[in-house]
Amino acid sequence: MLERITRREEADLFIAWMAISLSFAIIKIAPYGILGQIPRLDPVVVLIYFGIAFLTVGIGFIFHEMAHKFTAIRYGYWAEFRKDNSMLLIAVVLAALVGFVFAAPGATVIYTNSADGRGLSREQNGIISAAGPVVNLLLCGVFVGVVLLGEFLSHSPSGLLTVIGIFGIQINAMIAAFNLLPISILDGRKVMAWSIPVFAVLIIAAFGILLGSFYLL
Repeated sequence: MLERITRREEADLFIAWMAISLSFAIIKIAPYGILGQIPRLDPVVVLIYFGIAFLTVGIGFIFHEMAHKFTAIRYGYWAEFRKDNSMLLIAVVLAALVGFVFAAPGATVIYTNSADGRGLSREQNGIISAAGPVVNLLLCGVFVGVVLLGEFLSHSPSGLLTVIGIFGIQINAMIAAFNLLPISILDGRKVMAWSIPVFAVLIIAAFGILLGSFYLL
């Protein structure tokens, strides 16, 4: 399976992973950006936040894109992730300035075989698009388990495992919710075009988990 990830795709995934990890770390360290109140920065705390973001964003982002890729491959199409340098720069700059992450680091491009006249059906496009957010929602459940394990082991809501779990829930819910917005080239538009009930269930779940995650803090 991993041999289907090309060298270029690996490089694009890694660069995008680093950029959005940095963006999420920034908003945790300085929630209002440099235009707001900047807290005193402890280098150790900064490294811990980046490490947690690197882990949780990496899992959520890469699994999201690979869900698109391998679902498309299952339908007989080739697909590869392609980073968008402009959007990566915007994500980091917005996080630094105003504490907001616009997480659109690129897209998984699906190559249809026009030679045999095949193209993506609305159903196939909808299912491929839904695969990414569905994986993120499932990962929210995994990170709930991490939170519970952390609290069981440390008997404290501020233990490292608990913090990682909360980050994981929030970041995966954010990725799912953002991508399910029914606008532009985002997943939500294609899912809604295929099935409104599926779209409704997914977007309600994503925003519900996202809002609920803030109460864990």
